[in-house]
Amino acid sequence: MAASKLIVLGSVNADHVLQVDTFPRPGETVIGHGYQVLPGGKGANQAVAAARLGADIGFIACVGDDDFGHRMIERFNEDGMETSAVMAVEGLPTGIALIQIAASGENSISISAEANAALTPEVLAPHMTMLTQAETVLMQLESPFETIELAARTVRKAGGRVVLNPAPARALPDSLLAELDMITPNETEAEMLTGVGVETEADARKAADILHDKGVGVVLITLGEKGAYVSSSEGARLVEGYSVTAVDTTAAGDTFNGALVTALQQGKSMDDAILFAHAAAAISVTRLGAQPSIPRLEEVTVFMKNNA
Repeated sequence: MAASKLIVLGSVNADHVLQVDTFPRPGETVIGHGYQVLPGGKGANQAVAAARLGADIGFIACVGDDDFGHRMIERFNEDGMETSAVMAVEGLPTGIALIQIAASGENSISISAEANAALTPEVLAPHMTMLTQAETVLMQLESPFETIELAARTVRKAGGRVVLNPAPARALPDSLLAELDMITPNETEAEMLTGVGVETEADARKAADILHDKGVGVVLITLGEKGAYVSSSEGARLVEGYSVTAVDTTAAGDTFNGALVTALQQGKSMDDAILFAHAAAAISVTRLGAQPSIPRLEEVTVFMKNNA
């Protein structure tokens, strides 16, 4: 198969989801309802979003050699992505996420890497051609860090665009930041990376300047309901989003990232790509679950027309 223009490298999880009225305090037990096991994982969510929104996409990931992992590969194929580098790892279960969703739509998530931890540089090696031939590679931080560093160096050397969604939040070395064409933190992640608490547009500007100084070309900080602040050599501005009533915010950021790189890959301007990503994410928060909430291109097109 011809090389995909967009490659997502990342995690696959089985999301164990429980709805609660409020999150429990330490030592407290709360009664939940609506328990489900749903497909998730930041890498998989972003790959599924890109595929459903029309990207020419390949996915690099590890799943467990279990029923859930094999079903996930089938679903990825059904969504139209290239899955030759989605590997089932013998003796390990697919990654696990324990998710509580409060009545407010907010979520609390704990994860266990399981098969995701098997995506080592050695396991990645047979699939390096996918990276060197890609136009854009999108990654997150639920995969082994040495693999992320290797992939970033490889793609940058080959002339591709490296996009990192730095989630879950953690400090990153300058050596990795210098390899990035674009970084897409939220407020918490931006503060972890820069030490700047991001509450206002002015705060976002300070954080973006620090990341530019470390070599990142484009900094896009998502600010929840306020929109997204984007800064590059072409200037900086806040691109507002859409107002909707949230049911579950799980995978909203992942949907945004998958939609963003898809729109950029298809030649949209940065502002138009951000608006497209805002729309996809807005639809996702009105639905329960990670991948079940991710819209398809037709839905986003109608949403944007109706909310122009």
